[in-house]
Amino acid sequence: MPNSDFLAQPSLPRPDVGADDAAGIAARAFGLNGRIRELGSNQDRNFLVDTGDERFVLKIANPVFSADELHAQNAALGALAGSGIRIPEVVPSLVGDEVIEVEVQGRTLLARVLRYLDGDPLTDVERPTADQLRTLGALAGSVAAGLADLDHPGLVRTTQWDARIGGEVVELLLDHVEQPAKRRAVREAAADALARLAPLRDRLRVQAVHGDVTDDNIVLGEDGPGVIDFGDVADGWLVAELASTVTSALHHLPDTPLAVLDVIEAFHEHAPLDDVDVAALWPLVVLRGAVLVVSGEQQVALDGDNAYADENRAHEWVAFDVARRLDADELEALIRARLWGPRSAAPALGRVVGVESTADNVADLSVTSRDLDEGAWLVEGAEDAVLARVCRDSGHAVTRYGEARLTRATVDRSAPSATIALGVSLDVPAGMSVLAPFAGELSLVEGSWLLGGDGIDLWLDGLTRPLTTATVAAGEELGTAVRLTVQLSRIPGRRPPAFVTPAFPLPVWSAVSPDPSALFGIELAADPSDPADVLARRDSSFAQVQEHYFAEPPLIERGWRHHLVDTRAQSYLDMVNNVTQIGHAHPRLVNAVRDQWARLNTNSRFHYEELSRFTERLAEVAPDGLDTVFLVNSGSEAVDLALRLAQVHTGRRTVLAVTEAYHGWTVGADAVSSSLGDNPRALETRPDWVRLVASPNVFHGAHRGLDSGPAYLAELDADLAELDASGTPIAGFIAEPVFGNAGGLMLPDGYLAGVYERIRARGGVCIADEVQVGYGRLGHYFWGSAQQGVVPDIITVAKAMGNGHPLGAVITRREIAESFAAEGSFFSSAGGSPVSSVVGLTVLDVMRDEGLQENAATVGDHLAGRLRALGEQHPIVGAVHGMGLYLGVELVRDRETLEPASAEAALICERMLAEGAIVQPTGDYKNVLKIKPPLCITRESADRFADALDLVLATL
Repeated sequence: MPNSDFLAQPSLPRPDVGADDAAGIAARAFGLNGRIRELGSNQDRNFLVDTGDERFVLKIANPVFSADELHAQNAALGALAGSGIRIPEVVPSLVGDEVIEVEVQGRTLLARVLRYLDGDPLTDVERPTADQLRTLGALAGSVAAGLADLDHPGLVRTTQWDARIGGEVVELLLDHVEQPAKRRAVREAAADALARLAPLRDRLRVQAVHGDVTDDNIVLGEDGPGVIDFGDVADGWLVAELASTVTSALHHLPDTPLAVLDVIEAFHEHAPLDDVDVAALWPLVVLRGAVLVVSGEQQVALDGDNAYADENRAHEWVAFDVARRLDADELEALIRARLWGPRSAAPALGRVVGVESTADNVADLSVTSRDLDEGAWLVEGAEDAVLARVCRDSGHAVTRYGEARLTRATVDRSAPSATIALGVSLDVPAGMSVLAPFAGELSLVEGSWLLGGDGIDLWLDGLTRPLTTATVAAGEELGTAVRLTVQLSRIPGRRPPAFVTPAFPLPVWSAVSPDPSALFGIELAADPSDPADVLARRDSSFAQVQEHYFAEPPLIERGWRHHLVDTRAQSYLDMVNNVTQIGHAHPRLVNAVRDQWARLNTNSRFHYEELSRFTERLAEVAPDGLDTVFLVNSGSEAVDLALRLAQVHTGRRTVLAVTEAYHGWTVGADAVSSSLGDNPRALETRPDWVRLVASPNVFHGAHRGLDSGPAYLAELDADLAELDASGTPIAGFIAEPVFGNAGGLMLPDGYLAGVYERIRARGGVCIADEVQVGYGRLGHYFWGSAQQGVVPDIITVAKAMGNGHPLGAVITRREIAESFAAEGSFFSSAGGSPVSSVVGLTVLDVMRDEGLQENAATVGDHLAGRLRALGEQHPIVGAVHGMGLYLGVELVRDRETLEPASAEAALICERMLAEGAIVQPTGDYKNVLKIKPPLCITRESADRFADALDLVLATL
């Protein structure tokens, strides 16, 4: 029988062998009687035979594997005998054969027995210690070294775990990954890994390898660690042995992946790696992860009751996901530094230039740089422009080491951006002499100059000199430069990446590529704030009931349009900021506010034209009949004032409000708020002047669907009849025309028209809280009430109208507004100030001139379509609510019971942060993803968000 070839026969369901079959084989062929228990295996059948005195493993091979292949496994065990590695012992059959043929249910299979190796598998250790990780690496290295000279005909086989055919295996099995988002991630990561491997393949060493020295196959016992399961022994790349071991460690280390350096170093001590091995290692880790994912999915599809393969899928995905998210160039540099970096301290460094710099010469390329305002950081050549400006002002410019450069940030990212500079540039338009800061050998390497010294290298770009190689003394002139970029390296002959991602802290990189400040005679190391320290300071002085997003929030210091940027220069899609209607840092708004502050800002009792212009504009955009404006500072104040207006105008106190609603934090606004998500005691603590009526929730209310209006109105009629009977007159009714707090839930058709008719028939006032859902956000309507075909008596608005500036308004009819005189005059110090009025006017102008309401309609409709398509793929998506750019994705554990998926929603938001998108939960059960980005969001960004959410849902 020929040896197996996975590409020719990729379907390997386990042979149909039960425990009774195994017991008979063990007794008849090997003389072993005892308790039988099946052990896990992807493709074979393994059974533990416990005789009471000893334990053995009966292995029934998949019929695709030849006898030669099984004998090769035994040969590998023989090669390692006496090596000091604990390994299973081969137990011959009663007739003395190590591999025998057995008949099971009419089929001939190959069987053998090994003595059971005592110990607990490392896979059961949730977070291995450094010593355990080194043990894992040392065992893999020792096995590789022990098998280096093994030659056997059974080793010439093609298994799915042979890294040399990893690309073919992924392509062959990829369709078994059901979720398109996961398929896409696997395909892209594998393609990138294969591209990196392509120039290395022919130079990688081939030998006999175990192929699976992993946490599953390492057992920790009193007699020391041991290695089991030699079923994948075959010829293969030596470094692939290490790749499989590293991959298996990663699922234990999702937050500390750099700990695998202990595994790699320990392997290297027993089976030394060469230059090509290290270049190939991380691509092979990614490829191994991809193969694990597709193979696991295939095996479960083939063998549905294979609990072992099924349970492994979760941690196999984690290992792959961690590996693919790390930059291969960064890992290669860190591995080289660990294996070959000098152990001694770096020598003292002299100056590389005679130019004297001060703080005025330091170019600021950080996230807070004023030079990079107004989106300048996204313009090609932004760094050159900043350096040129500093040169004009101060003669020359120098950059910082370890600075997270905003100019290197990317928007709509799917992976971390490499933003942190490990080198420094000096720009001297008049030119400068470049000096050797230490003695060494100077050579030209791939366009850059390398000065190799004792324990440290210096890489230079921009140096001009006539000769290509030289032995130079410290202080000797090397040549001249106009812009000189330097980078120190502790990896002999190798240049670390010029820019790195924030995946690992700067001290990790400082040991590899040290701070070059000494070369310039000025401190150039950036000193960014630590987000954790800033959070601790916040918590110590800021009332902690004022919550923050995320368990470990990024430190956000810049916004631009619909993007936020943290101090590590990582951008995030802002999908939650309906406060920032026209986008962050809009230049037109910034300049308008700056100009007004320079002229005047005072309170609204003074007379200035901006107030008149703004209130006129608000009256113009208001529904017909609403012609009078109050200006305040927030939505809470607006709601509070609206309630007082209703009560004063009617001379009554009782206000009707719906359940599941949030209207604000002031005493009045809180009184009509009933959201359990914001206040778990809301339903039991309403004041006596507030009467709650059932929320017309078309998704999980008592009546469902947009045609449920009559049923909810019938319930309202019962509530009103009770009030009428008790002689309780109604001052008014308040509700959002679209339930923003429920994630953009649309009201039943005709509901508000029916409510308003009933309230007005009783002399009450109808209030529409448009703070969240109005002002063009719905796209197809400027006001949410227009979607319901009604005109309220009072509208409250805030958030969007100020674009983050504290600005709110109450818009009503003249006679209602003048009713307030019964309680005196109204006044808000900052409400309607010159600056606030200019802010409000500019926001309306920008919305009109840039077509932002129209954008909300087109992009919002597209995004809603994408999100509803996700609902067809992911059962956790119960519904997509909303309109325009006020959307909500309601997450449920069961589409029949509609059990809220609250914990899952919180987890999704945390994982979306890692995907570069900020989204948060809302609703009474915090199970609705609220999606309300600035109205300037693009279709491309909306697609990026949908793609990210697709992947997160697929891997939940």
